[in-house]
Amino acid sequence: MGKIFTIAEGLENMGALRTGGQGSVYKGRRIGPVVSAVKILPTPIYAENAGDKNYLKFLNEVEKLKKVNEIPNPNIVKILNFGITESGSLPYIEMEFVEGPDLEELLKPPHEPIFTVKEAIKVADQLASALSHCHSVGVKHGDVKSNNVKFNIHSGNYVLLDFGLSVMLDEERRSSMRHAGAIEFMAPEQNEGQMLFQTDIYSYGIILFELLTGQVPFPLKDNGETARNAVMVSHMEAPVPDILELRRQNIPGGWSSAKQEHEIMVPAWLLTMVVRCLEKLPEGRYSNGIELHETLVLGSTSAAPEEAPVAILRAENEQLQAVVQRYRDEAAKNGSGIRISKYLLGGLVLLSLLGIIGLARPLFSQKNNTDLPARDSLTKVTPVNLKPGSPKSAVKKELLHDTGNTKKDTAGINIPDYDSLSNATKLADQKKKHHKKRKKFLGLF
Repeated sequence: MGKIFTIAEGLENMGALRTGGQGSVYKGRRIGPVVSAVKILPTPIYAENAGDKNYLKFLNEVEKLKKVNEIPNPNIVKILNFGITESGSLPYIEMEFVEGPDLEELLKPPHEPIFTVKEAIKVADQLASALSHCHSVGVKHGDVKSNNVKFNIHSGNYVLLDFGLSVMLDEERRSSMRHAGAIEFMAPEQNEGQMLFQTDIYSYGIILFELLTGQVPFPLKDNGETARNAVMVSHMEAPVPDILELRRQNIPGGWSSAKQEHEIMVPAWLLTMVVRCLEKLPEGRYSNGIELHETLVLGSTSAAPEEAPVAILRAENEQLQAVVQRYRDEAAKNGSGIRISKYLLGGLVLLSLLGIIGLARPLFSQKNNTDLPARDSLTKVTPVNLKPGSPKSAVKKELLHDTGNTKKDTAGINIPDYDSLSNATKLADQKKKHHKKRKKFLGLF
């Protein structure tokens, strides 16, 4: 491939990768085996005058970018070099070339139209880690969108790319975003040329919304000025559409019914986090990537202890149901009831109850944890829709108090009190001495 022009000494241009309002990205090659991505900004900077304010601003922003790489982060593209092109005096930033598809491509055929909850949480975690790292050294990305996040096919990580907008001059950035920016990912304050840490948080929320639902909250119908203005007004005024409803509409028909049912169960903490990221006012969002990532880690880890035992209880119940069904099938095949000795029946009942009680006990014995409900109560978390201006999927908590000698776990399985079981067993043995009739086995549940 013939080079169009020399970017800088020792850096060859191998052709355009992407062109946009914030500049163009070229595939560059250093003299040697290194292949890179080069962001060339559209406004010339004349470095002959060392006191030129534009040149000084560029150098200042690049110095911030260099801090990003002082402590490497696997979710941030590496900045290799920067400078001014030999032809045209255009500022450029040279970054590592990440091989793999971006998020926008991963949402198009032949891929599924939405991400699984597990993969969406992985993206959420790694992208929040990237923003946390950038914000900790004072760098605002300013152009977080789905085609600026790539899946590295070699490392398996999602990587945040293209820091070009962060080094633009304020007026240049304002003009660029207004006329050629990714309007679907722009925070309301960007319409006025502002770029805050919370601006990146808003765009992050748009990405998660897109991964969970298969579309952005306010899609752009065409590239005309009227359509762009309509989207920006929606960012400033319109309520965020219901995430679960859109996910239900776009869930792949090729998935099994069991997978569809599982994938519609988006964790409440994740929905709440996305809605907060998409608050209209910057002060309503997370203050920066550091707070965002901490919230994500706490939310994902606090949910795990409650969900795991419930899954185990359900699995145990299914196994017991299978045992019962096997006996029923044998009864139907033989045309008569199955005779089961009292020892076998009693052992099966005792084994099943002890297993369920043993698994459920940790859910009700958190004596030293003041953040958890009392032993005989559970917290039910239900997403609710509120009016515009409030979080769309707030969390409604109801304490369910049990009465009598029956406890219920979150899987919906009745667990009789252990002492009551013992008394009931003794009473049953006394009755059996007076009544020695055979009974047909009709099932445990």
